[in-house]
Order: sequence, then structure tokens, then C-alpha cells
Amino acid sequence: MMVQLQLKDQEVKIDGGELTGYQQRGHEFIHQKGSPGWRSSDTEMFPLIGPTAEAGFQVEVDAGRAIQDQHGLLRELDYELISNTETTAVFRKLYTAGTLVRNSKYPAKSEVEWLEWPYDFEFIKEFTLRKDGLEVRFEISGPSGMPYMLGYHPAFKIHTEKPEIIVENKRISLEEVLAVGSRALEVPETNVVLLKDKNHLEIRTQGFKHFMLWTEVSNMVCIEPITFYPYAVPQSQLHEGFEQLLQPPAIYKVWLNPKRTDES
Repeated sequence: MMVQLQLKDQEVKIDGGELTGYQQRGHEFIHQKGSPGWRSSDTEMFPLIGPTAEAGFQVEVDAGRAIQDQHGLLRELDYELISNTETTAVFRKLYTAGTLVRNSKYPAKSEVEWLEWPYDFEFIKEFTLRKDGLEVRFEISGPSGMPYMLGYHPAFKIHTEKPEIIVENKRISLEEVLAVGSRALEVPETNVVLLKDKNHLEIRTQGFKHFMLWTEVSNMVCIEPITFYPYAVPQSQLHEGFEQLLQPPAIYKVWLNPKRTDES
């Protein structure tokens, strides 16, 4: 189901909970599905971030079996639209502990057919279009103490030959991101980055701890807020990166704020 949000010169397109377009004055910030680079335009990484094949597709938790492929099983579930106005849209995914979820990567790109998580959870994704940009809010509910990681994985369209990603006073070129490959470049301990392209976009976060950057093409780049950088540990030790759901719900936010080129 396609949902459109509108506010003055801004327009947002959401397809089944996936952010497929964000334009200001006709300038498209979001990577378009079907373009080279990635088959999606945004997704979430939950309840873990990173690959698991080297650990036999298992991650250590206290409550029971956790069979997970790369970036978790949330992306295999469908969003339900629960509310919608001209400037807001709220989507939800529900999971019951122990439910087997078919892995869409099997058998072409994975050896494991069914994924499983030993905890119930509710995952809310809310879009709010404001005068200064787009807010994406995540709300995680589940049993107290549930372990989890969260990553947001939006892909941004590149319009120029020499874009830059600015982190405080550091400039990161697209070539530097490309050179890291599938591992993704870590941007530790920050909550704001600026994508300098034909039009500039500030990505600001609340709750997340780091970013990682990924692309394999020159026409897009993924700028991903994360709670944990998964390549900091061996895959068998991924559990070291878990947060604990101590006071549900846990709230995380990402703001996509267009900036005039003279503001940077």
C-alpha cells in the first residue's frame, strides 16, 4: 500500500512501510528502487545487525534458540498501516516468540531456511513530515530484559560526481566508502552527519550511538544509524553488542533535514 505525505514543498512516498521517496522542491534524496546499487530504499536491522553465517546463523541469548540471518528477521515481516494523516504515517510489525519466519535469502544466498527469535516484540515505525524535514521514529516493545540491536538502513541518491559525508570536521569521500566494500565503514560515537551533494541533507539521530556507511556503486550511499558496529567482534560474539530492553518501549529517532548549500 502506497502512502504519500505532503507539507508545502516537501513530499514523502512510503510503500508498505518502506521510505521510497523524499523530495523537497522536486529534489529526490532517496535512492530509487530499480536503480543500480540496492534493491531496496530503506529497511531496519533488528533484532541484530551484521552477518551470522560464520556463527552457523545462531546468536547467543538467554531465553532460547535465536536463528538469525544477516541483519535479523524483522525485514522478513510485513508492516501494517495503523494510522495516516496528511503529514504522518504509523506502521507496525508484531512477532510472537518462537514463530518460524521464512528466510527470503534461502536457498540462493543463505543456508538457513527458517529464522526464529525467542521473544515477543512489537515494532513501530512512524513518519512525521515537519517544516524542517522528515522525522522517522522507532518504538520497540517486548519483555523487560530482551536483548536487541537496532539499525536503520536508508539509501540516499547521489546526484554529483564528488559528494562528501561530513562528520564534525572530518570529510569522507564516496571513494573511501567504496573501498571498504561490504563490511561498511564505521563512523563511531556521533549523532549527526551531513551529506554534501547537489543539495545537502543532515541526518541526525536520538538513541543510536554510531553510523556506518555502505555502497558498492557511485549513484547511492547508505548512511545507517546503528546501536552497535557488528564488525567490531567475531560473529560468534555478536551478543556482546546487545542493548537490553529495560523500560519498554525503547524510542529511537532519525531526522532527515534538508539544508541550503550556504548553511554548510
